[in-house]
Amino acid sequence: MSAVAETNSEALLLVNNIEVIYDHVILVLKGVSLEVMEGGVVALLGANGAGKSTTLKAISNLLGAERGDVTKGTITFKGEDVHSLTPNELVRRGVIQVMEGRHCFEHLTVEENLLTGAYTRGGDRRGVADDLDLVYNYFPRLKDRFKSLAGYISGGEQQMVAMGRALMADPRVLLMDEPSMGLAPALVQTNFELIQQIHEEGVSIFIVEQNANMALSIADRGWVLQTGRVVLDDTAEALLANPELRASYLGESGSA
Repeated sequence: MSAVAETNSEALLLVNNIEVIYDHVILVLKGVSLEVMEGGVVALLGANGAGKSTTLKAISNLLGAERGDVTKGTITFKGEDVHSLTPNELVRRGVIQVMEGRHCFEHLTVEENLLTGAYTRGGDRRGVADDLDLVYNYFPRLKDRFKSLAGYISGGEQQMVAMGRALMADPRVLLMDEPSMGLAPALVQTNFELIQQIHEEGVSIFIVEQNANMALSIADRGWVLQTGRVVLDDTAEALLANPELRASYLGESGSA
């Protein structure tokens, strides 16, 4: 696959031909290229171990904690090379990740968890208060539970907290790692409807997800990873109609 930087220089977030190595020897990503357009929704699909979460951590500069590093290629946000920035600096620029597994602060209340997402916003008290109201509008259940300790609420509510905390950071692009993981089917549907609402407010979305059907239902474009390489990329509509993809990731038989 040719580097996307050669085909589109107007992407909000551009990953161009990156390689990631763990422990100086384990090659996990092999020439991965993809893009997120301003106001777009893209999905990164693939089986367990394909390198989806590693791709997000490469963008967020979180690989160092796992002894990983981007050894080739570039990652740019709004035309700026961001590989050398700290995760904190990326958050200040609006690149926000919702981690797989929610990672709530169990000993803090729901509202305290939400407010931790705004720590980079300094003295913008009015903006933080307005965004807290917005989060409660998205997730009325959290408003009912705002004094509850996050460790004692349900998994679905913890996912709401994780998403709400990310929104409190005022994202330009939201990186979401397996937002449906561990949720009941009814909650998965609700969760993706909320992600669609967030997108309609002007936030670009990059979803890493095993539930290909749900992810592509709200995405503009998708990429498929297999053992660290992009093996397929197309519009979401075309991917949903692809018989090989439907057989491999949507659990349907009768592929060509």
